Amino acid sequence: MDIAFITGANKGIGLATAERLGGMGVRVVVGAREQAKGAAAVAELVEKGVEAVAVEIDVTDDNSVRAAAELVRAEHGRVDILINNAGILPEAAAAHRVKGPMDIAMFRETFATNLFGVVTTTAAFLPLLLAAPRGRIVNVSSTVGSLADQSDPTSAYHGLVVPAYQASKAALNSITIGLSKSLADTNMKVNAVCPGWVQTDLGGPHNRAAAPTTPADAAHVVVDLALLDSDGPTGGFFDADGPVRW
Repeated sequence: MDIAFITGANKGIGLATAERLGGMGVRVVVGAREQAKGAAAVAELVEKGVEAVAVEIDVTDDNSVRAAAELVRAEHGRVDILINNAGILPEAAAAHRVKGPMDIAMFRETFATNLFGVVTTTAAFLPLLLAAPRGRIVNVSSTVGSLADQSDPTSAYHGLVVPAYQASKAALNSITIGLSKSLADTNMKVNAVCPGWVQTDLGGPHNRAAAPTTPADAAHVVVDLALLDSDGPTGGFFDADGPVRW
């Protein structure tokens, strides 16, 4: 049985992905910043027949990440799938705090989770992934992090200006490419995914009302990359329709 570790898996896309993977026979480790929320998510998953456990992890805290990786190593010995799903969009959730497009505090807050959190988590879990028969890393990114999309006046997202979030996802895409190259001679595949404009809390209440994609639908594309066979791509950026422009 494959083992998947998912950050931010107590709600939204992460929880929907855990449910879908679990329904396909994968044992799911729910990564959550608060143990109680992780436990509640696991209870919900178990009721649906998913084999799941919760592990507390704050991706912005190096000690928390290391402790989570050690706990997973001790209890499971390996990880077949790592889904770096935890992410924040404070520019939308707290617009009144933004002091223009170069608000350094906003950049630091956003990058701490969306980029440095992914790097820290991936580094800690990489030995567990390399111990698996075939390791898969899926980085949950966004089309708004595509430089081609940001600069295309015909894009539906061209008018969206959340520079810290967009820059963090563009950097995450770059990390995805670099990591895939570094692991080219291993059993690993590393890809980035845009799950779509999803009905989650990420962008605040307005996002939940306006977004066309449910978390369950978003989980499909994440799971497809998590379960790639040996002929599948690595170092790519995909959404439900296929490759996304960098």
